[in-house]
Amino acid sequence: MHWYEVWVLAVVQGIAEFLPISSSGHLVVLGALMGGQSESATLEIILHSGTLASILVVYWQRILALLRSDRRVIPLLVIGTLPAVVVGLTLKTQFEAMLKNPLLAGCMLLVTAAMLAALRWIPRGERAYQQFSWAGALAVGCFQAFAILPGVSRSGSTIVGGRLLGLRNEDAVTFSFLLAIPAILGATVLAVKDLVEQPPSGEGLSVLLSGAVVAFVVGVVSLRWLIRWSQLGRLDWFALWCFPVGLTVIALCYSGYLAAPAS
Repeated sequence: MHWYEVWVLAVVQGIAEFLPISSSGHLVVLGALMGGQSESATLEIILHSGTLASILVVYWQRILALLRSDRRVIPLLVIGTLPAVVVGLTLKTQFEAMLKNPLLAGCMLLVTAAMLAALRWIPRGERAYQQFSWAGALAVGCFQAFAILPGVSRSGSTIVGGRLLGLRNEDAVTFSFLLAIPAILGATVLAVKDLVEQPPSGEGLSVLLSGAVVAFVVGVVSLRWLIRWSQLGRLDWFALWCFPVGLTVIALCYSGYLAAPAS
């Protein structure tokens, strides 16, 4: 891919990985619009590494607390990651083509819009994420596993799950992104095999690394934006993006302008 194509995907990844609008859904649709190109395993690793670095930078104090005073949260994150591991491995090995289907992404963007709109009516909780039970962590993990489908926002679904289980607004956001760390690492591990088998050339590697930097910078801005809007109670506003985009994608698919990339 050309450098500008990588940068476009990096910007989309950096924005949609953190804002509750689904990075996977937007990348699937964007790939179809760019002539049926799907995100390669190598590019997936590079862009995910950029967004992972964004989480580490923004939440470094919380992560440091996990290693010191909040060690009880570590097994909660492990438990919360298990559903995504099971579902992710199953879909990756058995139904990989489904994960690149723009029609599915459009339909699931409508589901994301509905979840975000529901935030307006979910009562504000009083629990801190450090007080979460194992069952609660597993339940939020199931929301995260659902978000493996393209078009379902990982951040949006896990924040909704946390809010439904009584977490405070800020704690639901924090737990969502702490839970993202093992999830993103796991997705990267799944793609490492392809990277080892087909390593990029020197010129290609420089383009990919520049994409990681772009994803990192955009990711930091997007994550801080999400935190700010969650504090203001505006996360449901993102439904105003997901709903029309989902309808547009569905219309383009049925009109023949969008199709899944060739396997």
